[in-house]
Amino acid sequence: MAKRKTKFVCQECGYETPKWMGKCPGCHQWNTFVEEQSAPAGTSRHVFQTNSGTRTKPEKINSIQSEKEPRLPTDMPELNRVLGGGIVAGSLVLIGGDPGIGKSTLLLQVSAQIANKNLPVLYISGEESSRQTKLRAERLNISSDELYVLSETNLQDVLTQIEAIEPKFVVIDSIQTIFKEDVTSAPGSVSQVRECTSQLMRIAKSKGIPIFIVGHVTKEGSIAGPRLLEHMVDAVLYFEGERHHTFRILRSVKNRFGSTHEMGIFEMKEKGLEEVLNPSEIFLEERSQGAAGSIVVASMEGSRPVLVEIQALISPTAFGNPRRMATGLDNSRVPLLMAVLEKRAGLLLQNQDAYVKVAGGVKLDEPAIDLAVAISIASSFRDQASNAQDVVVGEVGLTGEIRRVARIEQRVQEAAKLGFKRVIIPKKNLEGWTPPDSIEVIGVNSVQEAMKVTLGDR
Repeated sequence: MAKRKTKFVCQECGYETPKWMGKCPGCHQWNTFVEEQSAPAGTSRHVFQTNSGTRTKPEKINSIQSEKEPRLPTDMPELNRVLGGGIVAGSLVLIGGDPGIGKSTLLLQVSAQIANKNLPVLYISGEESSRQTKLRAERLNISSDELYVLSETNLQDVLTQIEAIEPKFVVIDSIQTIFKEDVTSAPGSVSQVRECTSQLMRIAKSKGIPIFIVGHVTKEGSIAGPRLLEHMVDAVLYFEGERHHTFRILRSVKNRFGSTHEMGIFEMKEKGLEEVLNPSEIFLEERSQGAAGSIVVASMEGSRPVLVEIQALISPTAFGNPRRMATGLDNSRVPLLMAVLEKRAGLLLQNQDAYVKVAGGVKLDEPAIDLAVAISIASSFRDQASNAQDVVVGEVGLTGEIRRVARIEQRVQEAAKLGFKRVIIPKKNLEGWTPPDSIEVIGVNSVQEAMKVTLGDR
């Protein structure tokens, strides 16, 4: 019998070493090494096979037939949007989010929608009993003879049931609870997660079954376990939201079958998650009229324009070093834009505390929101409200110039649809298209021009 040796594996990145180390050389995290037993020499690995069961062979790229991936659409257009048009057959999708955010609720609703199309669905819960899953289904008014629930953590038993039922859709909740018997480490460890995910991927690809797996998240908000897990799957979705708000955002950060910039918005209600088809109205419905430091920006989330309110509060500092805080956008963007305003627009902001927030719990990361952030800061500093019917879009350079942004037509059309009267955009974006008649489009070249248009001469 081959002798087993021990090794130490980093639980963050999967780095292996024969002895314990305090700091991981791979990811530079502290106290992440856990002792595991390595497989004996000569242990065979599974060979990846195609759907026909034969070993793969190299092919000329010109001889490969390109086909459109078959998709299984759900009854949730928001989820279909994030996935790129629907669930791809044979895909392995990882979905992560904070505890209690609604991952299990979302997947149970999707499972019921697919089961209602007379397609067998297998929902595997490693954290809850079958009765607990039934209670959630009753709360969500879910009932279907094609929806099978299995409370199991042994991977071999899970694979046996998949072979027996032959489902068209499988949910694993969660991957950190599933274990493989011949792997000696505990469930949730690097070795267990890697081997279990590899087996599930093999089943998904060979049988053409789409499998959704739930992943735990760390306190930093990333999916727990080795980064290798995200590399193995076809798509990685994050389910985000604040516990004290009812809105939930489903965001794609990796997708081999679609865009990685799409966003789906849901609202958590008593009967489960409901889609928000017009998020701009939701994000702006509580906006105060005539308040200083408030401006609306048209941001692109994938192919969808979303109008969001940006708020800023500028007040004299009581400390030696003024504070710069941002919620919903990059924290380093606020001091950069304040430096541009101080140097190019003559605003004395070096002794001011700055607090900037994107209302509604949305996170924005595109450069097109720069001008809106700058205008909101200037509005709060002057204590002068901007026009409530204005929408601002543009990237701000370090010399104070306003640079062009992408997809300006969709942004302007969304602003016009919601009844706004003016939109301030980069002057270069006026070329090559015709604005709608219902909204006035003003092009600006610099921050100073934008401040004159939105706040007036002062």
